[in-house]
Amino acid sequence: MIEYLSENMWQLWAVVAVLGLILELGSGDFFIICFSIGAVGAAAVSPLANAYVQVAVFVVLTAVSIFTVRPFALKYLHRGEDARRSNADALMGRGGRVTEEIPVGGFGRVAIDGDSWKARTDGPESVPAGTHVVVVDRESTIITVKRV
Repeated sequence: MIEYLSENMWQLWAVVAVLGLILELGSGDFFIICFSIGAVGAAAVSPLANAYVQVAVFVVLTAVSIFTVRPFALKYLHRGEDARRSNADALMGRGGRVTEEIPVGGFGRVAIDGDSWKARTDGPESVPAGTHVVVVDRESTIITVKRV
């Protein structure tokens, strides 16, 4: 078995490369794929070199990939992601329906896209259930709404 592996190291490197690609699909930060690039390089030289040279090629190509391929990929493939709003920040300006009356100075509930949010009103009057509202502010997980 060991003799077979030593003669066919490219298969081991190919498995490492494929596993790296599979793991990269789950992370998406272009780090694990650098190990796959190194493994492909090691698989390419495996018929011509011994295990020490293969490991050296793997390490060098992985390091070069981390410092060249990864910054390039992050710059061009994740363009504009810092400007995206996510989670509760994406609620600003969204409309919803009051499911539990919101008294003045108190809290009620508002349904937005199937989620129920604790809400308060910015107006001087309570907001009855069934009223359509718009999110105008957020503090932690409590949203402030106004009537539409």
